[in-house]
Amino acid sequence: MKGLKIAVIGGGSVYTPELIAGLISSELELPAESVVLMDIDPERLEIVGGLAKRMASSGAKFRLELTTDRRQALAGADFVIAQLRVGGMAARILDETTPLKFGVVGQETTGPGGFGKALRTIPIMLDIAEDMEELCPEAFLINFTNPSGIVTDALLRHNRVRSIGLCNVPMGMRHMIAGWLDADPAEVELDYVGLNHLSWVRGVRSAGGDAFDRAFSAAVARAQQGEFAFSASLLETLAMIPSYYLRYYYQHDGILAEQKRAARTRGEEVREIDGELLSLYADPSLATKPESLNRRGGAHYSTAALALISAIHNDKREVHIVNVRNAGALPDLPREAVVEVPALVDGDGVHPLASKPLPLYVRGLVQAVKVYEELTVEAAMKGDDRVALRALLAHPLVPSFDSAQGLWESIKEANRPYLPQFFTSP
Repeated sequence: MKGLKIAVIGGGSVYTPELIAGLISSELELPAESVVLMDIDPERLEIVGGLAKRMASSGAKFRLELTTDRRQALAGADFVIAQLRVGGMAARILDETTPLKFGVVGQETTGPGGFGKALRTIPIMLDIAEDMEELCPEAFLINFTNPSGIVTDALLRHNRVRSIGLCNVPMGMRHMIAGWLDADPAEVELDYVGLNHLSWVRGVRSAGGDAFDRAFSAAVARAQQGEFAFSASLLETLAMIPSYYLRYYYQHDGILAEQKRAARTRGEEVREIDGELLSLYADPSLATKPESLNRRGGAHYSTAALALISAIHNDKREVHIVNVRNAGALPDLPREAVVEVPALVDGDGVHPLASKPLPLYVRGLVQAVKVYEELTVEAAMKGDDRVALRALLAHPLVPSFDSAQGLWESIKEANRPYLPQFFTSP
């Protein structure tokens, strides 16, 4: 039987060694014949790919290839993993700093920062999907590219490729809660609802039994000790366990003040970490994933990706939390909207599982952010300033129309090289 071809678009990412390590350790489940790392930066690809080749040379059964030719990478692929950062770290830093000028938190996926990133990224991802329609029409596109939910929404609305959005946050929450319960993460199931980077856990089962009360009590106890991202009073008000990114909504003013005081942004920190990692990767004696990669964030990245691919390839009928077309799973949102929910995964792909309606006190926030996401996709596709303004105005974190206007002018100009659709005369 023919082995799998897995293409990694954005193969020069510092995360790639973690993915290679995962592929090596999962060869019994994923019989890859060819793994192709593709990146537009040949120097970075050579450094990261060099380490990947040294790792694979210790016994991997798959052939590892490096290329800057996207079409070559995609041709005949069975699975495509996308992990792009359009504009690089410089654009991320702009995403983090521009909103601060208008009294809004600066974050690369949440709020106006995520808006700028989405506008840069959607056209590139649709170009990739268009190539896939021609070169590997039956392949699955596993999208890690942020903002994952918005990008996946664009892919599913405007392309026929089998696209699945993936984020490491749900798996991270499952591992965290399993740790609280002293349970095997594989035996923990979450009733997980919302959108990418806007989600809550409202139910937990462990080894087949209801474990939410124990998990929630553990969360409250840790919050009381200052060991959780949210206060105990907030948790008790919600009666749910919020994901980390909700702090940008529930603790907006405090985080904004912290960001304004900070000597540098998270993007500037990450740029330094990336430089250190690339220096390590360039060492010809290094042939394993370095422990310092953990400082970069993105825990469980390869685990989430490869577990999903294995579930599809092996028709496992497992439940994974993914970004998928709603199709009625969440009754509070349109059927075509992309949501982040548990889905049954089999050889045909992902099928969202029906869920109870959202609690009234979070329903409005989810619906408002979903409207913003849909308008963002529309703005990226049309290059329409008015739609872009509508998207920012719809976002719950943007305080006024004046702020939306100022943000759009700044975002548009800062991203001019990446937004030709907004600068082309009709």
